[in-house]
Amino acid sequence: MKGLIVAILIMAGSSPLRAGVVYRQTPSVLARVTVYWASGGKGSDRYTRQHKTATGLRLRDGHCAVDPNKIPYGSNVVLPDGTTLAAVDTGTSVRNRKAARLSGKTPDERNAVVIDRFFETKDQALAWANSHPHFLPIRVISPRSTPSTAAAVAPAQHAVVVAPSTPQKFGGGMKLPKIH
Repeated sequence: MKGLIVAILIMAGSSPLRAGVVYRQTPSVLARVTVYWASGGKGSDRYTRQHKTATGLRLRDGHCAVDPNKIPYGSNVVLPDGTTLAAVDTGTSVRNRKAARLSGKTPDERNAVVIDRFFETKDQALAWANSHPHFLPIRVISPRSTPSTAAAVAPAQHAVVVAPSTPQKFGGGMKLPKIH
């Protein structure tokens, strides 16, 4: 019995899951990808201009807003070109899926989830939006802390460890690593 426990501990120590976070990867989902930016104008609100997110993190490139009822905070959203975005923010337009409902031509497009990708400037945001289709198949890699999903573990380079931090004015904050 003691040997079995030692073997399990050795295996756990060499596993990429040392942090105790397991990831479940979903099949691709159709999403209406919109953009928002911090530099003012119609694409940002007071919190965005101050680089504040719903999770308490500071907004930066590589972040996106999602509906947390569909895509949990801390998830990685992978675009078809391989770009990985961290789901750390939300907004009314994302939750009510206004962009998908209004611009969708098919029932699948009208029922798509909405991902709002953050950019620092309006020029960057509009350049990206004009060079990509409105609807994209995305993959969501969401963190799960239960070992029952260990069979669907994502590669270690996609690992994101979410650790609660001290509560802030905008709810409990989360610390997410830098996405490359």
